[in-house]
Amino acid sequence: MRITAFRGSCADFEVTNHEAGPLSYSIAFTFRSASGEALVTADQTVPAVGPGETVKGTAVAELARRLDGGAPRSVRIAKVRSVPGAEASAETGPCPPSGVRVFADQGAAALGLRAVGLFLENCGAGTVRLNGYPQLQLLDEQHRVVDGVQVLQGGSAIATGADGTPEPLALGPGERARATVVWRNTVDVGVGEAVHAPYLRVRAKADSDPVMVIPELDLGTTGRLGVGPWTRDETKGPVTGTTRG
Repeated sequence: MRITAFRGSCADFEVTNHEAGPLSYSIAFTFRSASGEALVTADQTVPAVGPGETVKGTAVAELARRLDGGAPRSVRIAKVRSVPGAEASAETGPCPPSGVRVFADQGAAALGLRAVGLFLENCGAGTVRLNGYPQLQLLDEQHRVVDGVQVLQGGSAIATGADGTPEPLALGPGERARATVVWRNTVDVGVGEAVHAPYLRVRAKADSDPVMVIPELDLGTTGRLGVGPWTRDETKGPVTGTTRG
């Protein structure tokens, strides 16, 4: 992954997949002022890059603040994340063969408490039935399973908002369900190594196809992640506002 050209508020880049299977990339670019101060971060998604393939693109700092009347003078790659093509998550686009879309919002954070919403949308023609909790697996930057973290069904031991009792759901076409993931990023000296797991592999239920989302789980030394049951989501339209893609 590299930047090939910088043109004011635009950065040309290219990404090459060196892995054996297709990957979808999420890339964050930081545009900076002449003094090096960050003006804005632009996010770019590059889907379905095949093995050995190089894809070119352009990131645009559309919302760059003009500090001291100046425009962006430089750009850097702030973060790169990749997801196996078969597990890529998307809120929109073609309906997967499973008939459901699973994706995450951008989450919310306050005083060390984190919360991210998981959404399941029935984009097929049939009925999707749920009764329980999403099945979760934490992964590190190399997509390796993170051990030593307890996944709690119900988050009342961590915070309110992810509790509740599972109830049978029957989702018709176009209907959604939601579950909330909660954790704290507390770090206690002498307890152990702080855990950062960028990726979360989600199965709607035990026999569902996996979908990988990128909530950037900064668990500190707590060793716990809470998830609430699937509940019917009555909201309409795209997931926006305080959300994480």
